[in-house]
This record gives sequence, C-alpha cells and structure tokens, in this order.
Amino acid sequence: MIQRETYMKRIRPFIGNELIKVLTGIRRSGKSVMLNLIQDELIKNGVDCKQFISLNFESMSNAHLCTASALHDEILRRAEGLSGKIYLFFDEIQEVIGWEKCINSFRVELDCDIYITGSNARLLSGELATYLAGRYVEFVIYPFSFAEFIELYRSVYPDTELRQCFTKYLTFGGMPYLSNLHYDEAACQQYLRDLFNSVELKDIVKRNNIRDVDMLERIVAYVTMNIGTTFSSSAISKYLKNEGRIKSTDTILNYIKACTDAFLFYRVKRQDLQGKKILTVNEKYYIADHGIKEAMFGGNMKDINLILENIVYMELLRRGYTVTVGKIADKEIDFVCEKQGKKLYVQAAYLLASEDTVQREFGVYFHIRDNYPKYVVTMDELDMSQDGIKHLNIRDFLLAEEWN
Repeated sequence: MIQRETYMKRIRPFIGNELIKVLTGIRRSGKSVMLNLIQDELIKNGVDCKQFISLNFESMSNAHLCTASALHDEILRRAEGLSGKIYLFFDEIQEVIGWEKCINSFRVELDCDIYITGSNARLLSGELATYLAGRYVEFVIYPFSFAEFIELYRSVYPDTELRQCFTKYLTFGGMPYLSNLHYDEAACQQYLRDLFNSVELKDIVKRNNIRDVDMLERIVAYVTMNIGTTFSSSAISKYLKNEGRIKSTDTILNYIKACTDAFLFYRVKRQDLQGKKILTVNEKYYIADHGIKEAMFGGNMKDINLILENIVYMELLRRGYTVTVGKIADKEIDFVCEKQGKKLYVQAAYLLASEDTVQREFGVYFHIRDNYPKYVVTMDELDMSQDGIKHLNIRDFLLAEEWN
C-alpha cells in the first residue's frame, strides 16, 4: 500500500481535533485507502482500533443505514460500549440522505474525531454550509502522481527504467487499482472504461437527474478530446448542431458543471496578467486521469502535447497550487501557479524540435518582468535553459521535491 505521504502531511495536523476531515475526489482515486492510512497513523500513536467505527455506504450491508436517523441511531448504539474518544470513518457519505444533520449531531453529542469521503464537489455546498460552516477541512485526493506510479509499478516490474515507467504512465494514468491488474493493458482499459461508466452513471447522471444521457456523452467526448484547449460553450453548441443535436448554452454549461462536480474534469480560468483580472470566456478543461481518456477514446500518444500538459496541470494541483491560464497581449502561458504568496510559471510542450518552437515556448516569458521562477517542461533530454528560464525534462519536473 502506497503511503501517500503528500496527503498525510496535510491531514496529520488535524488528526484528533474537532474539525471534520472531508476527503473528496474522483471515484476510486484512493480515498478509502486514505482512511486506512489515517487509521494506521492513529494506531501508531497509541489509539486502540476498538475505538474505530468504520462504514462504507456503497456496501449493500449498510444500505439500511443510508438515512440520517438510521445512521444516527446506529452510531449512538455502537458508541455506548466505548469509553474515550471515538473515531468515525464514513466512506461515500453522500449515499446517506440528510447526512449533514447526523454528522453535525455526532460532533455535538459525542467525543469523536470524524472522517468522511465523497465523490462529488457539491458535498461541500448547500446544507453543509449551514450545518458545518467553519467546522470542516477538505482534502482533495487525486489519482497517483508519477512518483507514486513508479513506486507501485516497480513493485510489479522491479527492473523497469525510469523512461519506460513514464511511457507506461502516459498510457495507463494513475488510478491506484491498476497495480492489482498487473498493468495488463486489456484488463486496465476494461477497468478504466468501467470506472468511467460508474462516474457517469452514479456521480453525474443519477445525482443530477440527467435524462438526455446521449447528449451528456457527446459533451463529455467533446471536452475530453479538447482537453488543454480553450473553447466556449457556444463552440460546443455549434459542434452539437453539426451532429444534429441542439441544446442551449446554459444546458451545456450545466452538463459540464455536473462533470466537474464529479471530479471528472477540472476547469481552469484564464487570467489577464496585464489587467490583473480573471477572464470569463474560453476557459480550459483537464481530465482527472489521462488513462481514462486513453481507455475511452484512445489517442494519448497522438495528442501527447496535450496529455503532457494535463499531467503537469494535475501535478500542480496535487502540490496545492491555484492554477490559471495566463494571457499577456496575444500570448498565452499554460500555467500561472500560486501558493501561499509564492508564484511560478510553467510552459508544457512535447519537444523543442525547431527554433520556432523554442521561440514560442521561451519567448512568451519575455513579456513578464517579475522574478518568479519560469519553467519550460518537455520530453527533451538536453537542458536548453536560457535567459533565467529553466528547462526541465518532464520526468525531472514531476519528481522534483519542490520547484524554485
């Protein structure tokens, strides 16, 4: 089991206190394993595992507990025989109707430490804001980083070289369960297709009462095939019209919002670096795991430039950066990244194969006069850094402990 220390470092300061720990992220990204890792941490610190109450609400054996009142009564019953602090672990809590009320009740009635997971961003909106405002902390759990992928892949194929590991990562992506399939290509693609269907049906269609599933699938296909490219809802509308389907831009935006709520896509806003304002048109979208794109639609190697961009974007999110696309004059910077007062800029490309490409990737930085770190990240093996702009092979960029 990968220890996922990046997340544990963030969670550890909150263990044992009254804040509710909320773990969110796309289905099967490893949230359940994180609950196990937290339990291991507690045991290591001397907590008796008899103090744990753990429930997964996707299990049929817990179906009778999927209302707030039933869950409340069950937990109070189990807690009666326990003394000292109780540790509550609830997996996929969104399956419980009115869960916010009973979670808040536990916080008031019991001496407890609460951890919940969910596969929808709206877990932290609506009624939760009323019942738990200021009383929770969220951690988004992403599919494996390249560093985590290497660790698990080499547990199956110990002698694999770093370059070959990255080639496999480009194809398979970072969903944790793939190691159980020994990274067999056919089995992994089947698993990822089933995962995609599960996200689509359970977390998008069912949760949003979407009736026009065919329309949803067309929109998902369009967004997936255009990751990393700026487009508007009107562009999708025009595409659908050519396909013989007509939907309003509002409906299209609602469908895409349902996908981002399910953590299938991430929306990246554009920022005017000269006017210091966020632009409201032509945003970009990236997919949570590029392996899903390969399994569903293929073409990762054909679209490698955009896949590398997707990988870099997700790594920036994992490390806690707020990311926008930078616009300066008629130029665009792939990623403007900010965290705790620090900033860095990143350009991602496939290869610096021509002087024109070098000028395009490095030249965009000549318009930026600040002293924050500036990177060009590619598959090239030779270091082509220039004028204070750092050039890194993407493997080195992804494996660096920090960027400065």
